[in-house]
Amino acid sequence: MSRPNTVIVRYTAVNRVNHWITAICFVLMVLSGLSMFHPMLFFLSALFGGGQWTRAVHPWIGIVLLISYLGLIIQFWRENLVEREDIEWLKQAQFVITNEEENAPEVGRNNAGQKIVFWSMTFLIPVLFLSGLVIWEVYFGEATSIPVQRAAALIHSLAAVAAIIVWVVHVYAAIWVRDSMRAMTQGYVTPGWAWRHHRKWLKELASDPQSKHLIRKRP
Repeated sequence: MSRPNTVIVRYTAVNRVNHWITAICFVLMVLSGLSMFHPMLFFLSALFGGGQWTRAVHPWIGIVLLISYLGLIIQFWRENLVEREDIEWLKQAQFVITNEEENAPEVGRNNAGQKIVFWSMTFLIPVLFLSGLVIWEVYFGEATSIPVQRAAALIHSLAAVAAIIVWVVHVYAAIWVRDSMRAMTQGYVTPGWAWRHHRKWLKELASDPQSKHLIRKRP
């Protein structure tokens, strides 16, 4: 496949590193958490050196995940604010599913689906962190009662299931929309990709002198 002559920078190196740190931490949290969730999944603890090591590293990975996701919030919260066009996009999301996106409303840098993923994780990751602190017995076991710990464990489990579902949808959408993964691995998209999937964003880049540096000729 020939390389495009003109590309659009969608994610900087900082954006991508931050994203992949978050993604790796989330996967590690899921694997370690599942190994402690049910005896049938205990075999997953071998990935972390056994049950004791899994229990030890799980909350620390959670701390790194929270800090990393805070970085994503700082970088992307403005681009994920809900707008009127998002409601219209959701109403006509069938065009995206049937690969007829040219019939869907024009959207900016992020569509409504991406915003839902962003804000869902913005809510769920702090819930996971705070409920996890309550059941972190090494440091907080004596500070909370058994009923509170049981309630926190239930909340933690429900939030984890919800976060896994959101993550699966996010990964599936990234694979479904062709060349989306390239944006997060190499940082750029083609003008054709932007025109098809984020037409309003492309028009904004083309009309804003301060943003035109993002549209580059490949050497």
